[in-house]
Amino acid sequence: MNLLLDTNRYRDFVDGDPAAMAALQKASRIHLPFVVLAEMRAGFRCGTMGRENESVLVKFLNRPRVSVLYADEATTHHYGALWAQLRKQGTPIPTNDIWVAALAIQHDLVLFSRDAHFAHLPQVAQH
Repeated sequence: MNLLLDTNRYRDFVDGDPAAMAALQKASRIHLPFVVLAEMRAGFRCGTMGRENESVLVKFLNRPRVSVLYADEATTHHYGALWAQLRKQGTPIPTNDIWVAALAIQHDLVLFSRDAHFAHLPQVAQH
């Protein structure tokens, strides 16, 4: 299984959560969306352990099965469709999470997140 990792599940993994650790160990590939990477680095700058957190993140990113996934033009089409769907449904979600969902759909990845609002997008496979 190829996973797309959300911020909260990365944090769970770093904190040693057994379910998160098991899921990431089973994954063939782990993709980190660019917006998740940005969210984490923004959080590091606001916290008291920024250097330590960045060091752990860099080690994680350097693992052979881990890669950062960036948006391209095709991603913007998925984003637009998801945004319109959510608006029509009356179920908005945070902007960064629309990017995450768009990347999951575009690359046929399983999203690993604890955010319940992704349930508003049944086309996004979730772990």
